[in-house]
Amino acid sequence: MTNSGIEIHKGLNGVYFDRSDSCFIDGGIGKLLYRGYDIHDLAEKSTFEEVVYLLLYGKLPTIPELSAFDNDLRSNRELPSGVLDVIEAVKNAHPMDVLRTAVSALSAFDEDVDDNSTEAIIRKGIRLTAQAPTIVASHHRIRNGKSPVKPNSRLNHAGNFLNMLLDKEPTAEESRILDVDFILHAEHGSNASAFAARVTASTVSDLHSAVVTGIGTLKGPLHGGAAEAVQKMAEAVGTPENAAAYVKNILDNKGRIMGFGHRVYKAEDPRARHLAERSESLGAERGEPHWFQILTGIQEAMKPYQSRGIYVNVDFFAGSIYYLLGIPEDIFVPIFALGRVPGWALNVIEQSSNNMLIRPLTEYTGPFDVEYVPIEDRES
Repeated sequence: MTNSGIEIHKGLNGVYFDRSDSCFIDGGIGKLLYRGYDIHDLAEKSTFEEVVYLLLYGKLPTIPELSAFDNDLRSNRELPSGVLDVIEAVKNAHPMDVLRTAVSALSAFDEDVDDNSTEAIIRKGIRLTAQAPTIVASHHRIRNGKSPVKPNSRLNHAGNFLNMLLDKEPTAEESRILDVDFILHAEHGSNASAFAARVTASTVSDLHSAVVTGIGTLKGPLHGGAAEAVQKMAEAVGTPENAAAYVKNILDNKGRIMGFGHRVYKAEDPRARHLAERSESLGAERGEPHWFQILTGIQEAMKPYQSRGIYVNVDFFAGSIYYLLGIPEDIFVPIFALGRVPGWALNVIEQSSNNMLIRPLTEYTGPFDVEYVPIEDRES
């Protein structure tokens, strides 16, 4: 509160700007629902394709509906040659920058680009969900002097991405692990990137512009960069025995332990447990259990901070999974984006359905009515 009586909510903390029937979060007890369905049920029983359908259409599909929807996703994976040329031109940039640039370029090839009807946004959302993995995988191949691996219509969304990225058909277990990761990242209410996408949509701009906004916002380390930072931290710790001393040293020097705490959750992030289980099983299967052991050692050392509402978040175990799958560290954040594309599309649909330009205010605290002095009369 200032002397003017205006109450400032830094970061819009605690401010409700709209209503939504797509995502419910109770941060006090660690509860997350997509369209009313518990994230635990979706992570254990569903598929990413089914979850995308649920988010975009508001209901779980029947078998024929899911089959047709899945075929639609698979048939839209190819990139126009012009977009591959753009990727080649910017191949030395960070993968998130390439993804942002290539999504922007895709707008030039989409016949629905200026159609902001719900039906058109869904069509574009499906295409972008299908094409985004091809962008990330193609860039990785191109920057290493290799030809992109063409999409494989036999493989599901997650399996096809791994195949295009690593040029090796994944096992069913590997595909399922990434499938669950995509499910967990698909939607999360008015998070920073979704809100940013909605601000863009509120100007009656197009979906591609909104998704580009989302990608740019997600790139920031306070939003999407934690998985990469956590893996670097695990590498710095080195062994499980070093975890407690490492945590103490960082905290004693006013540093931050990455992968802990969340703007919304003051209890367990309900998504984290599903990645923890898969980090443990994949590490054991690959003969590298020490990554999970290091992470659980850090988690144990951070237990005293749970009384302050600081728990591991969804990114804490994600980096170890990506590493064990053979994915380069600078692609960790783009993977988050690949899962979140349908969530951004959903937020654009909601914003567009009952739109009002998002335009918050800032309280002015500067001087008033300052006299203008001509430049020749100003003192140096």
